Order: sequence, then C-alpha cells, then structure tokens
Amino acid sequence: MERKHKRLATPWAAGVAGVVFAILTATAIVLVRIALPSGVDVAVDPRQRSTVRTALELVPFAGIAFLWFMGALREQGGEREDKFVSTVFLGSGLVFVATLFGAAAAAWSVLDEGGGQGSSFGRDVAYALLTTYAMRMAAVFVITTSTIGRRLGVLPRPLVVVGYLAGLTLLVVGASVPWSELVFPAWVLILSLNSLWGRRSAEARPAAST
Repeated sequence: MERKHKRLATPWAAGVAGVVFAILTATAIVLVRIALPSGVDVAVDPRQRSTVRTALELVPFAGIAFLWFMGALREQGGEREDKFVSTVFLGSGLVFVATLFGAAAAAWSVLDEGGGQGSSFGRDVAYALLTTYAMRMAAVFVITTSTIGRRLGVLPRPLVVVGYLAGLTLLVVGASVPWSELVFPAWVLILSLNSLWGRRSAEARPAAST
C-alpha cells in the first residue's frame, strides 16, 4: 500500500513542481524581455526597474521548482532507467539551472549601472547566457526526457513527438528568434499537466473498480 501511494505521489510532485516552474519562468522571461529589450543599448527606465527586479526575484524559486520537477521525473524511472541517458538528463538539468542563475545575476548588474557600456555588457551577457547556453541545455534536457519517456512507455507518443520538436527548436533556433525561450516552459507545462492527468486517472481506476 505504501509503495502504491509513492507511485501515485511521484507524478503529482513532478506535475505540481513543473507547473510552478513553467509559470514562474515564463513570467520572468516576459517581464525581462519587455523591460530589457535585446539589442537596445539604453539605460533601464526607472519605472521599469521594479519590473526587472520582480522578474529576477522569481528566478531562484523557479530554479528550486525545476530541481524538484527533475527529481520527481527521475524517481518515476526507478531501476529501469538507462544510466547513460539518465546521466545526460541529470547533467543538462543542473547546467540549465546554473546558467539560468548566471543570466539572472548578469541582469541584476544592469540595474546597478546608470547606462552606457557597463549596462550594455550586462544586458548582452544576460541574454547570451539565457538564449544561447541555458536554452541549449534545456534542449538536451527535453530530448533526453522524451527519450526516457519513450523507452519506459510512460509518455504518450504525441507528447514524445512534441518533446523532440521542442528540443530541436531550442537547439537550432537559440538567440536568432526572440521569445523562442518560452518554448521550454511551455513544454514543461504540457508535460506537467500530463503527469497530473495521469495520476488523476490512476486514482480513478481503483475507485471505479470498487
């Protein structure tokens, strides 16, 4: 009974953590994109400082939620997981969080500058870390997660296809298409809702059988 409860609770934990991460990350990206446009070398408008500060304060909580999401996903694989793919899954997820935090730290430096060269440098570093490095690691994470889900049969085929397409988009597009980084939280949200729906269906089956 305890083991069964654990199997049901793990998808719930992954789903909730994923939804939290997706909402916080998407909100932070949108706020930063609006307040700090890429390629515009101007000082931050004082009225926009609070917007950027709010967005950056969301990032640590998004990172925590992502680590919880990643751990809950890995727990579902259990002893059946492929060690090689699982290592890539774990490594890409951790590097993604590290680069996400690095991008947030660089964006903080923009708030401390009065404009000019220092502000431009911090803005460029923040966007490079987010769109070039963090999103490439996110692409690897999406592809490996989809591969694990396909091999273990825990993800429906349409979601696996969506995962591969999302991963290739993040891997190839990068910084060349603005707002493309929203693909990752969107994919996490879809995967999380699928986990929550799967848990709900699993709980409904025993109730129906009785």
